[in-house]
Amino acid sequence: MYPISTRGYLAALMLACALSGCAGAKPQPAPTLYQQLGGEQGIHAIVEDFAYRLADDPELVVFFANTNIDYFVGSLADYLCVVSDGPCVYRGAPMDKAHQHMGIHEADFNRLVDALQATLLDQPISASARNQLLKRLAAQHAAVMRYQ
Repeated sequence: MYPISTRGYLAALMLACALSGCAGAKPQPAPTLYQQLGGEQGIHAIVEDFAYRLADDPELVVFFANTNIDYFVGSLADYLCVVSDGPCVYRGAPMDKAHQHMGIHEADFNRLVDALQATLLDQPISASARNQLLKRLAAQHAAVMRYQ
């Protein structure tokens, strides 16, 4: 048996690496927020839980008294899907138009955010995904509160 030189050892190591796929292996793209939220199933679980929380809160449910709940749930699911880089299309009204006659005050808005945070904490998603979603939704605060 012949001793392997350092040069021969490195060549053998590089060949083994190339044959095993480590050379030229493409890094996997980071999952989208939509994927981190659990995709379609995860979004629907979030929306369902959130809708029940709204219905159970006497201070928030009044804002939805004249709302077609099925439309609201579907529209919210589409909106969260789009906001989280999912494959959906949101066809609802822009946030400023959708909320312009609701009479929402800052305390109401904060209560709704608290309900959403509680919903997200009960879902099997990471803190990072929860925070990313909340950050993206927080960007709509001015539009929601525009006419108040």
